[in-house]
Amino acid sequence: MSDESGTLYVIVCAAGPAGGVGRLVGLAQAAGWAVQVVATPSAVEFIDVPALAEQTGRPVRSWYRKPSEPRSRRADAIVVAPATFNTINKFARGIADTYALGLLAEAPGLGIPVVVLPFVNSALAGRAPFRRSVEELRAEGVRILLGPGECEPHAPGEDRDFPWHLGVPATVGAGRGTTGGGRRAGS
Repeated sequence: MSDESGTLYVIVCAAGPAGGVGRLVGLAQAAGWAVQVVATPSAVEFIDVPALAEQTGRPVRSWYRKPSEPRSRRADAIVVAPATFNTINKFARGIADTYALGLLAEAPGLGIPVVVLPFVNSALAGRAPFRRSVEELRAEGVRILLGPGECEPHAPGEDRDFPWHLGVPATVGAGRGTTGGGRRAGS
């Protein structure tokens, strides 16, 4: 896939559906995106790293690069899926204690569109800190697909299908050629 179409970062968090992130990658590639998968450190155990690297033609990143390693292309847009309670709250607070959160912390300031597909249960989604985080991120222009017809909170302990298909329509055209333009990211 040519990087001329735009680079989409898919940030995957440690949640039950994470193993299916290849579906989102395939949908994004079919829509013309070059995809870079970034996993939170905990998510690495949930995904098939070699298969995703083969699918994207790029290594899955979960840690900051070493100074001797090449920089990744800057994202033209970012999708966070499945986004956990923890990641959403840390993102809203500007906590950058992982590579994935570091990318998210600076994305709004760089004008990089971010789409979040939450995977939270109803007990967590009902908490005041989570509701505040969603409101604060939305106020900064982050698109959070939470609610009826989007990513709905599930009952605690419930397994359910994850709406991977929502991530690509939410990003198609978002930021292509407007932010990174293939420029290198700092880390």
